[in-house]
Amino acid sequence: MDYGDPGLYTSTERHSRWQELAGADRMDWSGPGSSPSGFWSVFSHRACAAVLAPSAPFTSEYGMMIGFDRDHRDGSGGRMMVVTDSAPHRGLRKLVGPLMSRAQARSVADRVEDEADKLLDRVLDMPSCDVAAEFGPRVPAAVVCDLLGIPPADQDMLIGLTNHAFGGEDDLFDGMTPRQAHTEILVYFDELITERRRLRGDDLVSVLLGDGGLDADDVLLNCDNVLIGGNETTRHAITGAVHALATTPGLLEVVRDCGDDLGPVVEEVLRWTSPAMHVLRVTTDRIVLKGHELDLGTPVVAWLPAANRDPAVFDEPEAFRADRRPNRHLAFGHGPHHCLGATLARVELTMVLRVLARRVSRIELVGDVRWLRAITVQGYRALPVRFTAS
Repeated sequence: MDYGDPGLYTSTERHSRWQELAGADRMDWSGPGSSPSGFWSVFSHRACAAVLAPSAPFTSEYGMMIGFDRDHRDGSGGRMMVVTDSAPHRGLRKLVGPLMSRAQARSVADRVEDEADKLLDRVLDMPSCDVAAEFGPRVPAAVVCDLLGIPPADQDMLIGLTNHAFGGEDDLFDGMTPRQAHTEILVYFDELITERRRLRGDDLVSVLLGDGGLDADDVLLNCDNVLIGGNETTRHAITGAVHALATTPGLLEVVRDCGDDLGPVVEEVLRWTSPAMHVLRVTTDRIVLKGHELDLGTPVVAWLPAANRDPAVFDEPEAFRADRRPNRHLAFGHGPHHCLGATLARVELTMVLRVLARRVSRIELVGDVRWLRAITVQGYRALPVRFTAS
């Protein structure tokens, strides 16, 4: 099976497939197809964590998505944070980290609450709201665009481009390929960088420009990285949180009763939605993995949603359990590339849940859930619901 075929992920059949593959601790080979050279896949929680572990003999510098390998490299390798290793990776995290620290996250909470309230003002008691289009994207876009210093007037355009960049395999985005969307994003950031050279601020673009070790192309690539990473996964987690509230009996009341202790609910949203679908690594040595001898330069894909439904780790993995403890999900990855925006994503989810619990008495599905035809994110194409005001 070519696990890089986006057609495999347009229905909830993928959940049972992932649970079965993870439970069997399978390691499968996909021949040339979605990837020009083919790739191995691992699915269990243990195997995915092993591939992504700090000391694992793998690199991200050839690329981190299906289609890249030693002979087909990502041109951003060694320069963009998500596809760098060792000292360059640590240096980039040190630059970006302070803007995503816990102190910064606390200051973001009010911004998120205000944005969520504005969104609900528009959609409460309407016959239908497509959360995937009208609600899910707005909160993370507001946060990450603030971090990057993107003017409010440009935010809708950037949301659309990130949608195309990560959902381009879906016919919802006919007329623009992911590559073209990335090009448009880079052109925008090139213009923004020129402006920030003239007038610095306290945003991430200015911080990156202030580092003597990065040239303009490095700044451009890492702005692209932060924009897409900050927007595309969290929007689907927020949409998935609403999906869970609409389909899990009593969950809205549980959230309302939790008060300030929403941590377990947020972690279960992350596990249950698992928006980041896969991570690719390439071997840096000859190794044996699960009984298979792999040569130097062999691509291996860790499927994070499968790991997060591994029955060896999670009881009733298909169920949304608001009190699940422990919850050792891999939604943010694992090892040195653990998502730098994890704290911000948790703050965004927490505040959205609080606003919904405060202002909404009922959330109900009013149409079919539709999924993106994509392999980079486990994403919603449509989630039509009705929000009833408290």
